[in-house]
Amino acid sequence: MSDAEKGMVGEFFEEIDPTVFLFGALLTVGVIAAFFIDQEFVSNGISTVQTEVLAYLNWALLVIVFLIVIFLLFLIVGPWGKIKMGDSDPEYSFLSFFAMLYSAGFAAGVVFWGPTEALFYYDSPSPLFGIEAGTSEAVPIAIQQTLFHWALPQLAVFTIMGLAIGYFAYNYENVPLRVSSALTPIIGADNLDGPVAKVVDILAVFATIGGVATSLGFIGSQFIAGLNYQWGISLGNVGILLVVTMMTLLFTISMVLGVDKGIRRLSNFNMVLFVVLMVATFFLGPTLFLLLLGSQAVGGMITDFVSMSLYTGAGDEGGTAWVNTWTVFYWAWALSWSPFAGLFIARISKGRTVREVAFTGIVATSAATIPWFTFVGGTALMYHHNGTADFSTVIANNTPELSGFILFEAFPLGTVFMIAFMVLVTTFFVTSADSSTLAVSMMTTGGKARPSTINRIFWGVVLGVTAAILMIIGGNDGTGALQDAVIITGAPFAFVCFLAMLSLIKNFGSNYGRVLLQDETVLVGSSATTEPESPPGGPVESDDD
Repeated sequence: MSDAEKGMVGEFFEEIDPTVFLFGALLTVGVIAAFFIDQEFVSNGISTVQTEVLAYLNWALLVIVFLIVIFLLFLIVGPWGKIKMGDSDPEYSFLSFFAMLYSAGFAAGVVFWGPTEALFYYDSPSPLFGIEAGTSEAVPIAIQQTLFHWALPQLAVFTIMGLAIGYFAYNYENVPLRVSSALTPIIGADNLDGPVAKVVDILAVFATIGGVATSLGFIGSQFIAGLNYQWGISLGNVGILLVVTMMTLLFTISMVLGVDKGIRRLSNFNMVLFVVLMVATFFLGPTLFLLLLGSQAVGGMITDFVSMSLYTGAGDEGGTAWVNTWTVFYWAWALSWSPFAGLFIARISKGRTVREVAFTGIVATSAATIPWFTFVGGTALMYHHNGTADFSTVIANNTPELSGFILFEAFPLGTVFMIAFMVLVTTFFVTSADSSTLAVSMMTTGGKARPSTINRIFWGVVLGVTAAILMIIGGNDGTGALQDAVIITGAPFAFVCFLAMLSLIKNFGSNYGRVLLQDETVLVGSSATTEPESPPGGPVESDDD
């Protein structure tokens, strides 16, 4: 019987993994229901759990993400990079592959924080550098810190999950395209339907919902702020729900069209508009200063990369609180996206080499991200420093969603730039929600590459409602609730990413040769083969003929 004959409902019930779907749905829908019953209880619960997670796991996130970056850099230059993901040719051109990876990865966050993040570091620099706030010396350090947060490390956790899921799914028989497959050598190929795999997949669903809803909340708040800033349209809680509903309808349409017609085309459009805005900012802003600033910031990031990666704030007054507010939050956000982004990267990486995926995941995407934050963030920072534009209310009131509109208002034809910026915000929202919904649907169907429409619509609605709830909980400080939620969902997944890295090391070392220790190396005990001792004077001759 064909899928058409069975009908959409029949296909939905036949494809789902009951355990993963039910537990994932109960966790997320339960939080939604609790919000409508007692909003204060949900808000206080999120804040309390977030505090405990930061108290005990902040150092672990910093160390794990640093190790993953080092491993991926080794894959790019080392002998394991030539390993192929499956035996077929790549499905997409490299440019389409890059655009989809970038748009579905973290581009929504790049658009949101691009005009604003450096302003906060200028006002409150990392204690690691000992720089006085609001000075000329704080300007390059602010951009350096921004580039560190948005270049290699965040991208690395997406890439490691994509490599692990894709490699084991495409190179081994009967390994499905799902998050738990990243741990195949650890839990065993025969146990991918066992309890450990189910727990990993349920955790992946929960982490994805939290992380993506946070991103959608950021983008939604930016869109609403633009309406209010430019046209004086003030939206209450009902308005938030209406805006998120509208955007949910947009990404549902894209999702139903599929990867080729929907995500791929919209991703290509995103990248064109992204580049146009970035280049326009470069030429309309302080061009020469941006070149000098970018060169110095990139050099500083490379020089200070290790110390910035492992800085915990120990011994510096306010240092740990600063790291938790920024670096740990960003790593947790990226980790919460890693199951969805990794699954999506695996979905589009078939036929590519490990080196190609690793290079695209952390180098090519960084090459696109660094100019954006340098040109857009650097222009906003310089305008604020010399008084061309005033971002003081953004910093004082913690309203980063306004920065883009204040910046582009200072340009000639500012209204045109603001409209283009809102279009970019919306389209990145759509691609992020579209690809994440596809990924969650795949997680809850045991790795089906093309889940049913009902499944995708269900998770799309859940994502949209969760994003709206986090925005409403936050009230005037919506980003606070969003940051709390993402730390809760992302931090535990750091250990899954770490195990995924160990799985690749274990498999590559066994099948393609170790690169650090010899194959016969024994870590404990003697590695020498025990030979019978000969008596003094040489071996005893036999009396037999």
